[in-house]
Amino acid sequence: ELDGLHPRYLIGQVLLKLLPPYSLIRMRMRIFRWVGFQIGHGTAFSGNLNITGIGNIYKRLHIGHNCYFNVDSTFDLSAPITIGNEVAIGHEAILMTNTHQLGPAERRAGPLEAKPIYIDNGAWLGARCIILPGVTVGKGAIVAAGAVVTKDVEPNTIVGGVPAKVIKELDDGQWVSRPVGQWVSQSNSS
Repeated sequence: ELDGLHPRYLIGQVLLKLLPPYSLIRMRMRIFRWVGFQIGHGTAFSGNLNITGIGNIYKRLHIGHNCYFNVDSTFDLSAPITIGNEVAIGHEAILMTNTHQLGPAERRAGPLEAKPIYIDNGAWLGARCIILPGVTVGKGAIVAAGAVVTKDVEPNTIVGGVPAKVIKELDDGQWVSRPVGQWVSQSNSS
């Protein structure tokens, strides 16, 4: 019964709740690191990150460099979640690694089954999207707000809906900043 009790995480949550949203975003990263999670340089948290799971959750979350997390996302760490570099995650996104096998009619929610989630470099997960167990979101892909992702997302695509389907394919062009503050594709900036 105590397998889901994580004292370091609970202490970290108390400290995090003292911080106002959208401020001290690097402090949140330091608290998550202090708790024991692997988080790359330049990653920022605008609000709290709710974490569930049993066992050694600290070894199951790997976050790359220069990622951004908006407020109140939930990560189930029953299996590993790996997030690449430059990933953005919107408000209240849910990454769920835990599910049930199909049981008999007397109890359809059968034995628990955990499958890892992988979010590749440059992906963007919109507000309140749900990523289900075993899903890989490809490099540079976008998951629209509110989407429920039940299967892998190809690189450089936008998916949306319930269940998520491909809406559009994207180019993989690089973006560069202009001095006037406008963003243009590098392929068009000659």
